[in-house]
Amino acid sequence: MTTGSSLQAVVAAVLVSTLAAGCANTMRGVKADTEKAVENTGGGLETMDVKAALIADGRVDSANINVDTSASTKTVLLKGSVPTAEMRATAEAIAREQAKGYKIDNQLTVVPK
Repeated sequence: MTTGSSLQAVVAAVLVSTLAAGCANTMRGVKADTEKAVENTGGGLETMDVKAALIADGRVDSANINVDTSASTKTVLLKGSVPTAEMRATAEAIAREQAKGYKIDNQLTVVPK
């Protein structure tokens, strides 16, 4: 019986150790996933704020403006086209105002109507 009890104790110890390691890995994964979700959400909020401000501003034709945001690099990317150089500059100014602390990468092209 002693051998059986020792074997059970060893198996139990290995099982507990394996489960503990699995939980630690799971917790690291959950933490990484949470951090990624927070980053994506932060960028998503900036994207929504900038796009909403562009739509609301009557000086900019925002129909062909795409806004992407990277929270990890703190960058707002404006892509697409606007009819005038003035609208391009205004769109950048609006993005800068809405996304304080973010770098604005204005890749908008001017395509007259």
